[in-house]
Amino acid sequence: MRTRLLPLLIVLMAGVLLALGIPLGVITARVEQQRVVVDRIDDAARFASLAQFVTARPESDTAVKSPDADERRNTLRSELARYHDLYGIRAGVFYRDHTPMAAAPGDLPVPRDREGAQAFREALAGRRSHDPRQIWPWDRDGRIPVASPVIRDGDVVAVVVTDSPTAQMRSHIVDGWLTIAAGVCAAMLLAVAAAFRLTGWVLRPVRVLDAASHDIATGRMKSRVAATAGPPELRRLARSFNEMADNVEDVLEQQRAFVADASHQLRNPLSALLLRIELLALELPEGNEEIASVRTEGKRLAHVLDDLLDLALAEHTPADLQLTDVAALTVERVGSWRPLADDKGVRLTYEGHSAVTGWADPVALSSALDAVVDNALKFTPPGEPVTVAVAADGESVRVTVADRGPGLTDDELARVGDRFWRSGRHQNVSGSGLGLSITRALLAAGGATLAFAPHPPHGLRVTVTVPRNAP
Repeated sequence: MRTRLLPLLIVLMAGVLLALGIPLGVITARVEQQRVVVDRIDDAARFASLAQFVTARPESDTAVKSPDADERRNTLRSELARYHDLYGIRAGVFYRDHTPMAAAPGDLPVPRDREGAQAFREALAGRRSHDPRQIWPWDRDGRIPVASPVIRDGDVVAVVVTDSPTAQMRSHIVDGWLTIAAGVCAAMLLAVAAAFRLTGWVLRPVRVLDAASHDIATGRMKSRVAATAGPPELRRLARSFNEMADNVEDVLEQQRAFVADASHQLRNPLSALLLRIELLALELPEGNEEIASVRTEGKRLAHVLDDLLDLALAEHTPADLQLTDVAALTVERVGSWRPLADDKGVRLTYEGHSAVTGWADPVALSSALDAVVDNALKFTPPGEPVTVAVAADGESVRVTVADRGPGLTDDELARVGDRFWRSGRHQNVSGSGLGLSITRALLAAGGATLAFAPHPPHGLRVTVTVPRNAP
């Protein structure tokens, strides 16, 4: 869920930052250009104040020439030349008929491009330039034309034109954009960190619920969830989960108690019944088949009741987990069963490490190994081997019991271990169908598992997996 929720939050936050950063970048570019335009307008106004008193044309024969007019013209030309040399900005003053009054450089023509000509016409109409085309950092040939009217006695007598290069302005715009990009990246990193924290806060109760569900599924019925963290909806879900777990635990406890009580209560009547059968057998002829069949069924029923009681106790008793030498314990159990195997003509052997530790309840693991080895010896014909192997596999220890019996079909493998289930081909073999169920319950209490698989070409392989890490 986190892999789906986290990209959604990151994309949403990235969209918000881009929606804020792009307009901010556009505004930065416009502000920078507007600053340049205002500065050029001020410069043009200053030149216009110098040029408004230079009205006589130097080439006119009829114009009345005066030393003051020539001095003002020379001052204007000097100012324009210094301005061009200092800032690299071309500037000129032109009469209404496009004749130059003064210009720097001297061959500066009247602007003829669309924007420059439009600014010149607006200045002739008495208006200053105010909104030139926006120049972007990639407009390497872009220039900013600014025109300002020269007014004398209420009439426009000339126009001041400046033609500014934009390299420095574009550099400032790029610097501003880099600052914005750095801010957006920093904000994005903070947003990603916030998204991680937010998804962690939202999903932490879900992970706790998942862990508690797994605990209950594996038999740890006491597992509960603290309904104190996360959104209100998940806290309500946690409380509902705890109520459900309490009800399930109560039902299972009642079921275990009923099975244990029923098994215990039936033992006394069954014992009395078996005793009466023995007394009855004394009055019947020796070797009566019917009384022998009744004795067999009575003993089988007593065995079933004993297994039911063992199953109830196995599901109810908590595991006493200890760091156990699984290999040594397995070797001991193999040695205990070897006399019975030799008596049946089955070769019972051990393979694997001499010492492998894992976390298990020694009593429960011993009982489970006894049940598995007993089952293997029971169905293996004489002359065939039964191999018990112990191996470390990463974070677990595997105890494998492989026999050469008839094995089980795929459908039977799906049902093996169910309570009271027995293969139809093995109904004549003694047993109650509860041995593997008891084994699985004993192992599950300590976090171990029991698995069944075919053992080609024929036979069954039972694997007991014990964790190596402390719970």
